[in-house]
Amino acid sequence: MSTAEYLPETLREFRRLKRLAEAALAQVADDQFFAALDPESNSLAIIGKHGAGNLRSRWTDFLTTDGEKPDRRRDTEFVIEPGDTRTALMDRWEA
Repeated sequence: MSTAEYLPETLREFRRLKRLAEAALAQVADDQFFAALDPESNSLAIIGKHGAGNLRSRWTDFLTTDGEKPDRRRDTEFVIEPGDTRTALMDRWEA
């Protein structure tokens, strides 16, 4: 794959995977969205919150900066905080 093809192909694949994830999330009720299967696992809400944080950090200015952005608060991505409603978390995912 050429350099010129990389970005459009990457965007197509991200969009495809995003649609798959959203279709899966649409199939669960709110209680399932926030439920962890056991104490050692993460809920779908946490996985989405962390995924959104990771993607924002890694892909913001990805051609000019590398890695974690200084404003990322990674540890908070693994905690459901006040205001972390399903709608708020899906808005974060969408951003």
